[in-house]
Amino acid sequence: MTITRAIRTPIMHRAVRTGDLVFIGGTIADDTSVSMGAQTANILGKIEGYLKEAGSDRNHVLTASIFVTDLSKKKEMDAAWTDFFGDALPARATVGVADLGGGAMIEVVVTARVAG
Repeated sequence: MTITRAIRTPIMHRAVRTGDLVFIGGTIADDTSVSMGAQTANILGKIEGYLKEAGSDRNHVLTASIFVTDLSKKKEMDAAWTDFFGDALPARATVGVADLGGGAMIEVVVTARVAG
C-alpha cells in the first residue's frame, strides 16, 4: 500500500495518507496567547487545510485525540469544536496534560477517511 506524506516540518509530516486513511499530526494554534476557544478554532482551521491537501475534509474525520493543559476551560474548546464539526462529530478523547510548550493550551491529532 502506498504511503503519501505531505506538509513537511522539521520533525514530521503534517499529513500522512495510506489507502483511504489520512493521519494529521499534532497541531497547535499559531497564536498561543489567545483563549482556549480561539486556539481551538485556529487549530481546526489549520487541520481543515491539511485535510484538503490530503484529499479529505472535516466531514470525514473519524477520531480525534485532544491534549489540553487546563480542563477547566474545556467548555470553550467544546463550543469551538461543535461549531466547526456540526453534526459530523468524530469520536474523541480529551486528555489533560501538564505542558504543551510555548503557551499552547491545546494540541489536536485527527484521523480521517479520504473524501469521495
